[in-house]
Amino acid sequence: MLKISNLHKSYPIGGSSLHVLKGINLDIEDGEMVSIMGSSGSGKSTLLNIIGMLDEADSGEYILDGLPIKNLTEKKAALYRNKFLGFIFQSFNLINYKNALENVALPLYYQGMKRKERQKQAMFHLEKVGLADRALHLPKELSGGENQRVAIARALAANPKLLLADEPTGALDTSISYEIMEFLQKLNDEGKTILIVTHEDDIAHMTKRIVKLRDGVIMEDTFVNQVRAGQNV
Repeated sequence: MLKISNLHKSYPIGGSSLHVLKGINLDIEDGEMVSIMGSSGSGKSTLLNIIGMLDEADSGEYILDGLPIKNLTEKKAALYRNKFLGFIFQSFNLINYKNALENVALPLYYQGMKRKERQKQAMFHLEKVGLADRALHLPKELSGGENQRVAIARALAANPKLLLADEPTGALDTSISYEIMEFLQKLNDEGKTILIVTHEDDIAHMTKRIVKLRDGVIMEDTFVNQVRAGQNV
């Protein structure tokens, strides 16, 4: 599914440069649920941005579903993102003036799907996250947990190969966080490949594998006994 070899990334700082990723090697197989942990400045956000095709490495190899990801134009990167990836963000990133159904349908609009079909697909995914009855509500009319479930439905709408979640529970209280993780675990049980960036140890242990970054290097890469979130809700 995802293969990264000897990945390096630096950013210019004044007259020098900051070496953020220092030879990352990471393989993720179909159907895995992996968390990436690390303190601020460890490189985890940079790594996620490169995996998400929002940034590009200076050197090294990144292969996604058999395709080399390198030297992409913005148009090609956008095409690949929409084809392969679903994004879930800490801040939800919903469009405030669009209701839940319209937010979920947005990736399908960019895929060129006709309005009637994309509304049908969007409603299917809202039903999947238990929010069919909130389809016509704006984000401001929903709770934080509901907004995150709308964001998950939107990420799933285009049937991505890989779900990328950047601190998906960071803006939520503990009980709602565990409900979101329970839902992500069920998606993984169905075969969805999920990569989660988190700084929370309990959330990381709800995945099946924990990758720990420090100063741009993978310090640990461990398969763990997954804690089922439903036991804690």
